[in-house]
Amino acid sequence: MKNRIGIDIFSGAGGLSLGAEMAGLSVRYGVEINKYAAASFAYNHKNATVLTGDITQIKTSELKLNDDVFVIMGGPPCQGFSMSNTMSRNMDNEKNFLYLEFVRFVRELKPHWFVLENVWGLTKMNDGQILETIKENFIALGYNVKAKILWANDYGVPQKRYRCFIVGNRDNIDFDFPEPQDTHVTVGDALADLPPLVNGQMLEDADYTVEYDNASDYAKLMRRNSQKSKQNFVTLNNELVIQRYHYIPQGGNWRDIPDFLMTNYADKSRCHSGIYKRLRADAPSVVISNYRKSMLIHPTQDRGLSVREAARLQSFPDDFIFQGPHMSIQQQIGNAVPPLLSKAVFDQILSYYE
Repeated sequence: MKNRIGIDIFSGAGGLSLGAEMAGLSVRYGVEINKYAAASFAYNHKNATVLTGDITQIKTSELKLNDDVFVIMGGPPCQGFSMSNTMSRNMDNEKNFLYLEFVRFVRELKPHWFVLENVWGLTKMNDGQILETIKENFIALGYNVKAKILWANDYGVPQKRYRCFIVGNRDNIDFDFPEPQDTHVTVGDALADLPPLVNGQMLEDADYTVEYDNASDYAKLMRRNSQKSKQNFVTLNNELVIQRYHYIPQGGNWRDIPDFLMTNYADKSRCHSGIYKRLRADAPSVVISNYRKSMLIHPTQDRGLSVREAARLQSFPDDFIFQGPHMSIQQQIGNAVPPLLSKAVFDQILSYYE
């Protein structure tokens, strides 16, 4: 196989693709329904064509391919599988069945490999039967299939995020998932060289605060060829929210906020445990979902995270530029597969051909 071609469906901004490219694959197509995420994919994957639209209406014949497809990758929408969303966690949710479009692409294009990523809650649905059903769909197509929950912080990502990966191949390879790394990257390692910011600040470019040679190994990896920190955009919170932030220590949350600042809550004790969380500099981050909605707080500054900081915690390098309005960018980052986690999986796949 000269050209190891990848196709990313349900691609989002392209975190899974970026990891595949870091490992040495050539991603030729992305398929994504959200126009802003599709624009981010197109901007950052210059050699790929993006098909924007409903995947149920996209035919595989629209992909002009002259070579075998090495891998189809993607993360079908996971609202129905998420353990954090009790309202939609049932098999009546039509989004649960969009994975069948992934199966269709694999059946029609016959890639050597597929990599399907989803929330860990997928493994719990119907006592694990949903995961087994998904695996059986691919086994019926002639693929050897393995599934495992992987922790992002075991693979160089400064974040305690765990996701389900289902990997299959038709090359009769007994795939093993990559072994965890020995060291974990902290929030401090990830953010220490980024510019100080204030609530609501919107800086397109800013100088790094640490010379490259003195930056952490992780920061060096993220900076690549960047001369400036880009997209230093911080959500503007009202003054009451900023006052609350002031009382929260690293690792703390809403419980640390004095009652006199929480009078607009009918019952403070019913706050979700994840909101108003200040990150610890000496540990990996909590999950970066939509970090604005969950009000994640910078470890040392009384403000929310910037776009670039959140991207760093997801392991997007600094030359990855997101497209669209600020609120869309926040969701794109939260939805993404951390590229370094993706890279670890694809490095393992490619190791069988060395």
